[in-house]
Amino acid sequence: MENSNRKVVVITGGATGLGFAMAGKFVKNHYKTVIVDRNKTKAAAAVKELGPGSESILCDLTELDKLPGLVKEITEKFGRIDVLINNAGVHLKKPLLKVTDEEFMKVIHTNETVIFALSREVARIMIRQNSGCIINISSMAARYGIPEVIAYTAAKSAVEGMTRAMAVELSPHGIRVNCIAPGFIKTSMSENAFRNDPERERKVLSRTPMGKLGHPEDVANAAFFLASDEASYLTGTILCVDGGNSIGF
Repeated sequence: MENSNRKVVVITGGATGLGFAMAGKFVKNHYKTVIVDRNKTKAAAAVKELGPGSESILCDLTELDKLPGLVKEITEKFGRIDVLINNAGVHLKKPLLKVTDEEFMKVIHTNETVIFALSREVARIMIRQNSGCIINISSMAARYGIPEVIAYTAAKSAVEGMTRAMAVELSPHGIRVNCIAPGFIKTSMSENAFRNDPERERKVLSRTPMGKLGHPEDVANAAFFLASDEASYLTGTILCVDGGNSIGF
C-alpha cells in the first residue's frame, strides 16, 4: 500500500475527453488520480502527460464480475477511495425505429448498469471510511428530448434518478452523491459532429444563452467543486454545466 496522505480519486474513462480534463484538475490539486480505462495505449499516454500524480488501471467495466476485484486492487494499493467519478460511457446516434434491442441494451448496460454496479462496490469502501463522494456524469439528453439518441437518453435519465436515490441512501454514511449534466462541450467529437451537421450546430448555439460551446475544463472545475469541502452540504444535485442551454428558448 502506498504511504500517502493524499486523497484518492478514481475516474472511469479518464484517458480522453472530459475524463482526461477532470483527471488533470485533480492531479493539479494534489489528488492521487487513478484512471480506469480499457484502452492500454490511451491510458499510458494520459498518465505520461498527467505526470507522477496519476496512475492507470486497465479494466473493461462492462464485465461486471471484474468490478469487485478492481475496487479491491485500488484500495489495497492506495488505502482508500475518496472520490469516484462515473464518466465512462458510450453513445449511439440512430433513429428510434432502427435501434435494435441489442444496441439499446448495450448502451443501457455501459451507461447505466456499470454505474450502479461500480458505485455499489465503491460505496462499500466509503461506508467503512464513513466518508466519500460519488459524481455521476449525465447529459443534456436527460434534460430534454433530443432526436435519434433514445438509448443514450434512457440511460442518462436513469443516471440522474440513481443519483438522487443513492444520495438519500448513502448520506447517513457520510457519502455525498451528485451529478453533472454537461451541455455542448468543445471536443474533437463535437467538432466532427458539427462539421457534418452545421444546422445542428446553429440550433445548439441559438438555444444556448451564453452563445458558445463549453470547454472540458468547465466540467472539470465543476467536478472538483462537487468533490471539495466547499460543496459539503450538496448531495443529490444535478449540476448543469451548459451555458444555460437547458433553460434556453
